[in-house]
Amino acid sequence: MLDAFIIEEIKRRERNREERERPALEIPLPMPEERPRRRSEADDDEKPQRGVIVIDMLG
Repeated sequence: MLDAFIIEEIKRRERNREERERPALEIPLPMPEERPRRRSEADDDEKPQRGVIVIDMLG
């Protein structure tokens, strides 16, 4: 059976190896631009009429 010191040393070396194998790079995120305003927010009074038009082509 291995001595406790040897077991701890093996664990420490494994942790160090894992840390070295995974390099991390921080990517700067662009600053969010001001959100464009929707048409409905800008022109609440001038809403276009929406709907469905049915055209009878048979008769």
